[in-house]
This record gives sequence, C-alpha cells and structure tokens, in this order.
Amino acid sequence: MAVELTFPEEFAVITLNRPQALNALSFALIKDVGAALDEVSGSKARALIITGSGEKAFCAGADIKELQDRSLSNQRAGAEFGQAVFSKLDRLPMASIALVNGYAFGGGLELALACTFRLATPNAKFGLPEIKLGLIPGYGGTQRLPRLIGEARALEMIMTGKTVAMPEALAIGLVSRQADAPALPAAMQFAKEFSAYGMLAQQFAREPVQRATGGLQEGLRIEADLSTLAYRTADAEEGMRALIEKRAAKFQDR
Repeated sequence: MAVELTFPEEFAVITLNRPQALNALSFALIKDVGAALDEVSGSKARALIITGSGEKAFCAGADIKELQDRSLSNQRAGAEFGQAVFSKLDRLPMASIALVNGYAFGGGLELALACTFRLATPNAKFGLPEIKLGLIPGYGGTQRLPRLIGEARALEMIMTGKTVAMPEALAIGLVSRQADAPALPAAMQFAKEFSAYGMLAQQFAREPVQRATGGLQEGLRIEADLSTLAYRTADAEEGMRALIEKRAAKFQDR
C-alpha cells in the first residue's frame, strides 16, 4: 500500500509508503492520502500524525514524470486536487502533526505545512525547489509558508529554491520541535500535551487562529492559476526534462 493508516493508542498515523521513490507524491498517492484523511475524520482518534516510510524522506515532492506533457486543464485540475486534499487537514476534528523524517521538498513540504504542527528529526531538510524547474509551488506552499514564517523568509525559500536544515528550520519557526529517535513515540508524546483536552475546544481554538491570517482560499485559487501558467512555459518544460536527464537546466532570458 502506498499509504498506510494505523491507530496506535488514541492516535491515527498516516505513513507515506513509497520509500523506493522517497515517498514522492504521485496522483494516486495523493488520492490515497485523501481517502485516509476521510477515514481519520470519522474515527475516534484524538490526534493525527503523518510521516514517511524509511529514514531518508518524509516526502521528496511531486512525481515529476507524471507532470510532463499535461494539458493546461489537467495541470490546473491537478493543482486544485492537491490543494483540496491537503485542505482536508484544516477541517479535521483533531489536530495534525507532520513528523518529518528526512527530506520534505516541494509537495512534501506543502503537505507538512498543511498540518497543525511540524516535528522533525535532526536529519530533516526542507525546501520548495519548484523554481529550479521553471515552476512555482501549487499545493498551497505560496500561501501557507508566509503565514508560518513571514513573507520575506518565505519569498527567499520560494524564489531561490534553497534547502533549509533543522537548526534554521527551528529558528525561523518552520518546525515546532525536534523529534529525537525513536521519532514516532516522540510525536505521540507531543500529541498527548494537547489531546487530553476537549476535542471541541481544540477545534474551536484552531479555527480562529487559522482565520486570523485571512484569505487562504482566495490565495489558493491565485496559486492554482499561476502554477498552471508556469507549467506551460518553455522554462518549465526544460526544467523537468533537465531533472529527469540529470543535467543543469538552461532557462531562457525572457
């Protein structure tokens, strides 16, 4: 199974299980994540933990081979689909924790950003490298990242595609805490700090904080528009081809 759902103790755990592909987000995997979130929503779990299989990656991003040679309508539908699945995390009756073990790049970081909290192992690395492919984030990264770490730091990550390691991730608030080994018990212990309180109160506490930053859904629509336009450019075609061919991309001047 590409996505595993278990219920240890009073928690739900979703594990992305494509370790051979660094848990990359194929469209099938995103669909399975959505189905798992629906099941969690109807469960009695008091918190959700999302993590990746293996020690190398939480999720290394989108499956680039699936993104090539798509029509604009299919690309727009794909962005909206990913956004809709990740937005289910906002509507869960329980809080969610992204337990980042290793790489969280592109769509993987966007999935982590959609969670209520982010815990990470010492080897975790974060980034939105879409700019290196002539693209921009399309699953919520342009909207959730500045709400979390501020506009200037978010623009630096998005426009340079830089990789952020754990010390910096902690310092800028991208990660709440470091999760030392064994990581899953550490995440469950963190969840117990809030899961013992009333579920309705927890939900009511989250909602006004999320609304305080304002305009998320409108921002997601704009992101979907622009990520779709970016996909049609010659730079995007060159960037994806260069990645697959394992060479440096040659972008146009205009």
